[in-house]
Amino acid sequence: AAGYTGGDFNSPSYEDVCTGKTGHAESVEVVYDPEEISYGKLLAAFWSVHDPTSVNRQGPDRGSQYRSAIFYHDPEQHKSALASKEELERSGRLSGPVVTEISPATQFYRAEEYHQEYYKKTRRGTG
Repeated sequence: AAGYTGGDFNSPSYEDVCTGKTGHAESVEVVYDPEEISYGKLLAAFWSVHDPTSVNRQGPDRGSQYRSAIFYHDPEQHKSALASKEELERSGRLSGPVVTEISPATQFYRAEEYHQEYYKKTRRGTG
């Protein structure tokens, strides 16, 4: 589900998050079965679908709500996320430093229905 996390404002709306004052990042909550896919494969997909070297920007979207971030749920996820970030940095594949925030997960707020499957609904981008 698309939504907002990482902030300190209860039940934010899209308009609240867009102010940049709530601390939230626009995000996706991924629920997965580790018997079907590993957390490591999810991390690899994460690194491949966005620019982790861009501060507060993804494509044409700008602001702290568009920061690159991983919100982990337990110590194992934290350790894996840090290791995958370090591995990416050492690989030399990127043109700049990895600025991705790795922080504990906070309350996830599901975005308004018009934001669910946004790219499919608007045909904007490749998602």
